[in-house]
Amino acid sequence: MIKSKIYKELFKVSRPRQWTKNLLIFAASLFTFELNLTYWLFSTKAFICFCCMSSAIYTLNDILDREADKKHESKKFRPIASGRLPLNIAILYSLILTLLSLSLSILISKFLFFIILGYFFIQVAYCFLLKKQPILDIFCIAFGFILRALAGLISTEVLPSHWFLLSIGFLALFLAIEKRKAELRISSNTGVIARKVLMRYSLPLLQRLESLVASSAFITYTLWSSGPSMNGAGTSWMLLSVPFVLVGIFRYQLLSDPDEFERRKINFPNRTTESPEEILLEDNGIRLCIIGWLLTVLFIGISNKYALI
Repeated sequence: MIKSKIYKELFKVSRPRQWTKNLLIFAASLFTFELNLTYWLFSTKAFICFCCMSSAIYTLNDILDREADKKHESKKFRPIASGRLPLNIAILYSLILTLLSLSLSILISKFLFFIILGYFFIQVAYCFLLKKQPILDIFCIAFGFILRALAGLISTEVLPSHWFLLSIGFLALFLAIEKRKAELRISSNTGVIARKVLMRYSLPLLQRLESLVASSAFITYTLWSSGPSMNGAGTSWMLLSVPFVLVGIFRYQLLSDPDEFERRKINFPNRTTESPEEILLEDNGIRLCIIGWLLTVLFIGISNKYALI
């Protein structure tokens, strides 16, 4: 009985909902518009490696933040902060996942190993130091997404498009800024500073940064969608997917608006931009944008293969 409870808490501390971020690895295989099993198999292996490493980092972060999490209205229920998961077991678990991820990646590809290793060092630096530094904290988050995209690209042996990597980076920065906005609002309402870095941010500053990166994300994605002539996607028909990206950005900004949050918190108390995975998995508007985008990309891929467009 005790072991089963420990396993349950280990699963929770791994944050499986966060694994949705690692689905970005499959983007490169998807955009080749080919059903190449070698590409998809490599991407699946890279996905497993990133899931192990990201869970190891989340566990490490919860270990370091356990005292601060005890004061947070929702984070206090996390396995380590609540005391349900013993500290020594959490440390051992994080170490095992780290070694497992590195071992698997070096067996798959030396390039994947260096990407995973780079992700590890950046995230460890974030946990110990950089998460306390304004601006650098959100760049660490964004760089993690770029490394995921690169992991997928090496599986296809296709040279990365700078527009593709820039759009990924800007979208990641956008999500990170929205997360900080939500945390700042909650801290202002509760009077509890969940992160020290929030003391260096203000809502006007984050709104200016949000405006800049949202515009940049849309522009770089559009340039990538323009096709080979812009060193972008394999076909300019990807421009059909641009409206879904624009509506998705608008929808996310709506959800992050304080007035909208107050209107929705009675029915959706946990659905805030403090937890992007909750928004991506549970908000109907965002899900429709993602489904519409995926169907459009699949249509373009099938049509391109059979010369229908």
